Amino acid sequence: MRTAVHPAEIFELILVMLGAVLVLHWLAERLRWPPSAALLIGGGALAFIPGVPLVTLDPELVLVLFLPPLLVDGAWNTELVRFRRHIAGILSLAVGLVIFSTVIVAAVAHWLIPTLPWAACAALGAIVSPPDAVSARAVLQRVRLPRRLQALLEGESLLNDATGLVIFRFAVAAAMGADFQPGEAVGRFLLLIIGGGAVGLAIGWLWVVIAARLRDELLLVCATVLVGWAAYLCGEALGVSGVIAAVTAGLVLGWQQHVVFSAAVRLRGTSFWQVLVFLLEALVFILIGFSLRDIAMRAGGLESVLGEFALPLGAIVLALVVARFAWVFASDAIVGLLHRLGLGQEQRMGAACATVMGWAGMRGVVTLAAALTLPANFPQRDFILLAAFGVILVTVLVQGSTLGILIRWTGVRRTEDDAPPMTLTAAENAMMRAQLAAVERLAHDADGNLIHPQLLRRYTARVAAGERFSGTEEERTTAIASHFDVIIGAVAAGRAELVRLHRTHQIDNETLSSLELDLDLEELGAESAKA
Repeated sequence: MRTAVHPAEIFELILVMLGAVLVLHWLAERLRWPPSAALLIGGGALAFIPGVPLVTLDPELVLVLFLPPLLVDGAWNTELVRFRRHIAGILSLAVGLVIFSTVIVAAVAHWLIPTLPWAACAALGAIVSPPDAVSARAVLQRVRLPRRLQALLEGESLLNDATGLVIFRFAVAAAMGADFQPGEAVGRFLLLIIGGGAVGLAIGWLWVVIAARLRDELLLVCATVLVGWAAYLCGEALGVSGVIAAVTAGLVLGWQQHVVFSAAVRLRGTSFWQVLVFLLEALVFILIGFSLRDIAMRAGGLESVLGEFALPLGAIVLALVVARFAWVFASDAIVGLLHRLGLGQEQRMGAACATVMGWAGMRGVVTLAAALTLPANFPQRDFILLAAFGVILVTVLVQGSTLGILIRWTGVRRTEDDAPPMTLTAAENAMMRAQLAAVERLAHDADGNLIHPQLLRRYTARVAAGERFSGTEEERTTAIASHFDVIIGAVAAGRAELVRLHRTHQIDNETLSSLELDLDLEELGAESAKA
């Protein structure tokens, strides 16, 4: 972020942004809006308040600061088995659709501005074609989609930035006079992707080795947070895709953290990571909103934007939406045809799921950052920058705000058809049987004498109760919620008594903190079991 103001004023502005994040998130929850839309509007409104300094975004800083940790977070939560199962569909969206959308937008842009070179039109298409991982996460985490549809959308959002950025670099080079060879471009693209994957894999496994040897919990949490930036920067330094490197490292972390992390590290690290991701995602959208003032000034003011550029911007947005729907429905039809011919296992998603997928094309920070990296003498740079912001604004506000409504209207919902082989109840019973087997071994001393009878009875009773239960998942959930509500009530009573004893000076801070930690862990366990 570059501003001609004192550093103290920059810090004050950051504090104002953080305060605005809290207020706008609260308003979004009350109004049932997607937070991304509220933050975008709020950031744009704050930018025009008299006295607020003009903010311009450094594109390189934006990409390296925000993108790696958010990509790692998305990859961390990706189910690797389902990701591999649907990799063909994911690549169709992340590579095929981005290329197709780039071609369509380039054609529309050249039709609107015949004097704009084709390479510059391709650069515009590459900038606005890939849906953004941050924007997708901001919407998808608030809805419950069929697992296959969610896997496709999440996988697309992780990988498509790499495709768009590679096409963008070639298009910019061609527009600035460099020689463009299609064969060389394809080879370079494959090298960037494969090299990025190799770097991410190396960084991820290096983290596994380090994490296995670190005994300090805080150091392990810090090392984990740095992995995304390390993978991205190493990838870029080696001339390969930093985006793919960060995603690959995130997949390794997500797969290995179950065996590397202790319970304490997982609880502390998850809490810190969730706050960090929340702030980064929120600041991304509010900074995009803040950039509206700078972009509008470049175009001659808001009146000029609305009067002169509304039609071409609308045409580009329409081209993007139509291209996405055409690709999604055509791909779904091909999948259905292959299945009928016995050449594929996947069945068609159907019109409802295809409609939701077609509408889920929100753009975000990568689109704006890529546009800002255009050279100052690039043909029609201001128009391309304005088009990038217009696409972000329309897709986040319109598509992001109405996606939930569309999902309800189409009736798309998660069903048991795509559920994993084992239900939650069956998995819990298997877990409890393994626990009982361990207790049976450890409850006896070396001579075979029972030394922990109460523990043995407790775990035996848990297994018996789980195997006796014959109700539905809904009935089980209701019964469990009622059971743990009692525990949560007991925890609240115990905490109130501890506070009373502390306030009346009958116990000190050390005693309060020790017993309060026991209550906190008991409450966390109860809340988790209810979820």
